[in-house]
Amino acid sequence: MFTEDDLLPLSALQHFLFCERQCGLIHIEQVWVENLFTAQGRIMHERVDQTGSEKRGRVRFAYGVMIRSLSLGVSGKADLVEFHLQDDGLWLPHPVEYKRGRPKKENWDRVQLCAQAICLEEMLAVEIRKGALFYGKQRRRQVVEFDRELREETRQTAIRLHELISSGRTPPANYSKRCESCSLLSVCLPRVTDRKRSVAEYLQEAVS
Repeated sequence: MFTEDDLLPLSALQHFLFCERQCGLIHIEQVWVENLFTAQGRIMHERVDQTGSEKRGRVRFAYGVMIRSLSLGVSGKADLVEFHLQDDGLWLPHPVEYKRGRPKKENWDRVQLCAQAICLEEMLAVEIRKGALFYGKQRRRQVVEFDRELREETRQTAIRLHELISSGRTPPANYSKRCESCSLLSVCLPRVTDRKRSVAEYLQEAVS
């Protein structure tokens, strides 16, 4: 169990799974560079990143909800939490996270959403079985079930995230295709600093 002083940004979970070096650059070295993709994501979140609530029928909508989990050691803001009225009169929360692009085969976004659910469970003493990811490219939701496997992956990711931040060491570069869409490409320089590639290989690629 973590304390309030140990809490890390909830968004760091997604950064960690996307690339541990990116996570280190952002959350250890405090480096941030915006590109087209991050700008589009920021604009999308600005549209929904408001505070307040409203009610439509059997659903209440709470925007910009501050959440935290001492078991995961993370805190942040949920874009939207929907409270669905149950037959027993209770309002069951469902977190909804907004994303710029399209659904991914990897669990990066699902882990971030699951962490939000765990935060809400701790804060409200309820069990949350599912939430949703809203992707801007498709303009539709993807329902996410918070099963045992996803919860365990979320908890293990939180543990590894804390280990990385506590070490104070940014991991070395490991170039892959996803590097080309990363806003930190010009700072990270993975093609130059990737320890798996020799200088000769880099120079040959640069002049070809």
